[in-house]
Amino acid sequence: MSDSLEILLTNDDGIDSVGIRAIHDALVDHVNANVTVVAPASDQSACGRSLSHNGEIGLVDHELGYAVEGTPADCVIAGLAELGPDPDLVVAGCNRGANLGEYVLGRSGTISAAVEAAFFDVPAIATSMYVPVGDVPLGEIDLTTDDFREAQLVTTYLAEHALAAGAFEHAAYLNVNVPMADANDGPAPIEITRPSKRYEMDAKSDGDQVTLYDHVWETMDPEQIPDPEGTDRRTIAEGRISISPLTAPHSTNHHEVLTDLAATYHDRVATAGE
Repeated sequence: MSDSLEILLTNDDGIDSVGIRAIHDALVDHVNANVTVVAPASDQSACGRSLSHNGEIGLVDHELGYAVEGTPADCVIAGLAELGPDPDLVVAGCNRGANLGEYVLGRSGTISAAVEAAFFDVPAIATSMYVPVGDVPLGEIDLTTDDFREAQLVTTYLAEHALAAGAFEHAAYLNVNVPMADANDGPAPIEITRPSKRYEMDAKSDGDQVTLYDHVWETMDPEQIPDPEGTDRRTIAEGRISISPLTAPHSTNHHEVLTDLAATYHDRVATAGE
């Protein structure tokens, strides 16, 4: 690692979002780092690790760095392979809205940027902020840089200390979720967590269209939330910072039943029509 930390910064909300501006400014101001921004030109939320068709993507200069007409995964590949210096760390975020639970790991563009970095063997931090919305759609809530103060504090702290401390020796990336900053409180406590397994997606049709629902957000009251202790969602609901150390998918486990099925495949298929 060089004396000055090299960081590639991206997100999935788009390069003009408040969250990436907040993280950029904090990293530049408080960490001895050179920050190269390569981020989508437009909102790419929930696009997962999709790549742009044919791998040909537009690129324009932006005051923060490079605006890419593509996905977060496009940005990480372009940033690591071509546009930026060799980074010590990739940071994705701060996302507008939390990324909690196992089921979002393959869906979130923010987390997928960190996963893409893992395949380059570059450690990564994906930071997202839980925004309590009530009955108001998340997209209709105005956020300012001050709202991301908690995200700035923990992301810069991890960027500055996690590499030297060996935090990535057993984790490819950190999925960090923070509560919204409260001007009256000090820094929130940190809990090391595991992703919740709770999954409550649903769909309803009214004839002409199908509407999808994610019911997990209906039970974020810390007095009622069913997620167990030690999970990311319960930690956020109770007002703490959640850090889940994760590895890039997909791990492989020996599976004796599949091994037995594979052994009988040829004989069963070859004699099926007899």
